Amino acid sequence: MSQSWINEFQGTEWQGTAELWLEPEGNNADISDCTLKIETDVLSYTWSYKDETKTGSFTFHEGGAIWVDSWHQTHPVQCTDLAGAWGLFTVHYSYGEPSGPAWGWRSKLSQRPDGSLVLQMMNIAPWGEEGRAVRMVLKRVR
Repeated sequence: MSQSWINEFQGTEWQGTAELWLEPEGNNADISDCTLKIETDVLSYTWSYKDETKTGSFTFHEGGAIWVDSWHQTHPVQCTDLAGAWGLFTVHYSYGEPSGPAWGWRSKLSQRPDGSLVLQMMNIAPWGEEGRAVRMVLKRVR
């Protein structure tokens, strides 16, 4: 994973709106405020669900990142870099379901032409269908 984007954005702070999709059809989102901070090798963020603040982070290393989120993923997991993917970074991991085949999770950070950042997370069914889980759209505040 190229870490050049971290050097460019190191020490920045961002605020915006988070969307959380819980329904299977992915048509309705819960909306909350969110923040994002980029430090040396760490991207941390906050968002909320039902008025309760949630936190998460990606700690980057060669080949991927360790991801943890106080609601989505309470135990840290190893995410693998998706080489050649568009955006600033894209990582993924697989997780097991006791009753069937593995599911996937992909997280990506992109920068729009207007300078805003977009953090997206997708849940991927064993048959390959991708479902929206999270999207945070953020503007730089520092």
